Amino acid sequence: MQPLAERMRPKTLDEYVGQEHLIGKGAVLRRAVEAGRIPSFILWGPPGVGKTTLAKIIANTSEVPFYILSAINSGVKDVRETIQKAQRTQFFDRPSPILFIDEIHRFSKSQQDSLLGAVEAGIVTLIGATTENPSFEVIPALLSRCQVYVLEPLAKEELTGLIDKALTEDEVLKEKAVEVVEYDALLRYSGGDGRRLYNVLEIVTNFTDEDSDGPLQITNELVTARIQENITRYDKTGEQHYDIASAYIKSIRGSDPNGAVYWLGRMIEGGEDLKFIARRMLIAASEDIGLANPNALLLATTAFQASTMLGFPEARIILSQATVYLATSPKSNSSYLAIKNAQRKIRETGTLPVPLHLRNAPTKLMQSLDYGKNYKYSHDHGDNNFAEQEYLPEEISGTKFWEPQHNNPSEERMREFLRKRWKKKYGY
Repeated sequence: MQPLAERMRPKTLDEYVGQEHLIGKGAVLRRAVEAGRIPSFILWGPPGVGKTTLAKIIANTSEVPFYILSAINSGVKDVRETIQKAQRTQFFDRPSPILFIDEIHRFSKSQQDSLLGAVEAGIVTLIGATTENPSFEVIPALLSRCQVYVLEPLAKEELTGLIDKALTEDEVLKEKAVEVVEYDALLRYSGGDGRRLYNVLEIVTNFTDEDSDGPLQITNELVTARIQENITRYDKTGEQHYDIASAYIKSIRGSDPNGAVYWLGRMIEGGEDLKFIARRMLIAASEDIGLANPNALLLATTAFQASTMLGFPEARIILSQATVYLATSPKSNSSYLAIKNAQRKIRETGTLPVPLHLRNAPTKLMQSLDYGKNYKYSHDHGDNNFAEQEYLPEEISGTKFWEPQHNNPSEERMREFLRKRWKKKYGY
């Protein structure tokens, strides 16, 4: 009664499919296993490419105690108890026990901290598995003690090979006499996930027509009819969630409405949170369009409010309208660069004091300390309310953070306005 994916789980490196760059002849992990010197490492890759299987094969090949913890249901106490068990199994000339942690990115900082001592002392060899970028999800202290190996999605040839292997080697499928006429739908529904591929194959073959003569023929039509699910491969909590959002933003930035609408559709079809999408529009409207078309931020804000009031499915129309508007708007990131430049200067110079004439002076004590002294109230001056005085700390006087972009008429007009005021000081 085991699932097909479990029945077909490889037991040795030679049976393992894919990841030739890691376990092929002469590859780094195979050499480590064959030499019996396995480092602590993290396997980073999409679901269903063999992270858990590879960890189990390495443990079996090494013939050392193997402990498994899942980050979903294990706490600091479980980690410490497992490390104590591993410590009791250590011998002088025996390799360290292997501790495999699935979905290590779900471990909190304190849980990851509890691993540090054991990994550093060699009490356990840590193997972590994650679908998330370890640079963001694993604490630096633990990451520095581990190698990171990237697992690639399974190629089409590898996936079809898994299907053929199951049909010829699995005892259950051999009895059913299954013949694959078309592979496309099976591969499409799997999304490059080997485990999911076997699940789809098992679901389809469970519908064998007992009254039919001859083998069960698997066609694209049959697979589509049997699998009632969304074919969009989209994980709202995984790395692809951010990759697709990134593609959406970059399509808007690149003024490609077709690309932007496509990635918008991918997010909607994948069940993405509506507010998450709408926030991306607000970011693009300010960071990438900015002063070239200030109305873009107003439209994005209105679209955010209107779409959240309506909800799906109607909200998709509003999101599409706003997306096309943003993608076809002129672009300027001058205000984004301005705050970036200002923050860089602040990190370089520290917290410089506010000039006395710009300070607030609500009390007599502050006034006696010259707070607010010699401040020029702009509205009391002619020449378009312009009072020439210093508005930056003395140490960075004359520093220009904002620079109008030449290709935007509205910003050129701003440059002219500022030139009349600040030509001498800033050189506009």
